[in-house]
Amino acid sequence: MKNIILFDLGGTLAKYYEKAEFPDILKRAIVEVENYLAREGICRASLKEVWQRVKEEDQEAKDYSVRPLEDRLTRIFQLNRYDISVQLMDSISRCFMKPIFAIAKIYEDTFPILDRLRSYKYRQAIVSNTPWGSPSNLWREEIRRLGLSDYMEASFFCRDVGWRKPAKQIFDFVLEKLNALPQDCIFVGDDPRWDLAGPKTVGIEAIIINRKGKIQNAGDNIINNLYELINEIKRISHSI
Repeated sequence: MKNIILFDLGGTLAKYYEKAEFPDILKRAIVEVENYLAREGICRASLKEVWQRVKEEDQEAKDYSVRPLEDRLTRIFQLNRYDISVQLMDSISRCFMKPIFAIAKIYEDTFPILDRLRSYKYRQAIVSNTPWGSPSNLWREEIRRLGLSDYMEASFFCRDVGWRKPAKQIFDFVLEKLNALPQDCIFVGDDPRWDLAGPKTVGIEAIIINRKGKIQNAGDNIINNLYELINEIKRISHSI
């Protein structure tokens, strides 16, 4: 019986940015960190060197292992991790995330559907990658701020596991923590590259939300908005 609904976050439950918008957001994030380090009298790298290293760091590992934000910022700004306190690393991570969190917007269909799923006694959880391997604790604060944590049994981010979707490891981790079998779950996401291929590696059925009508070749399990989710779950599981 399908009784667990796993949700991606960005593009599924909340809007952050499109791929084409990220370079501008990345610039703002780096400037936030740069300004903070300058105020603290820590930044030693030249601007030219900083932006060259930003280009080098703006990529993910081909094997889907996580490249943590703190390590990237350490290399970009030539910080000595042994001289940097945990509190300072937390502060610069928060500076980096500030422009991203500032533009978050819950989709209008999110809370009505989460309410309905809760009324049907479905277990719900978030399973998401994070931009630039940003820390899970900041994202858990974010979902509390957005009001999503009230609906979720748990939230799982790539930093919890060390692997990004679609890597099998993150889905194995989720199943173990939820004490669930693949056949218990349905995954709902917006990007077939991560949210269709990933769940399939462990036998979890996936539904792709096609909010902009641009997704093709995502199979039969495709919806245009979350209002269509209940009927799609019924079609797949034949049980509500």
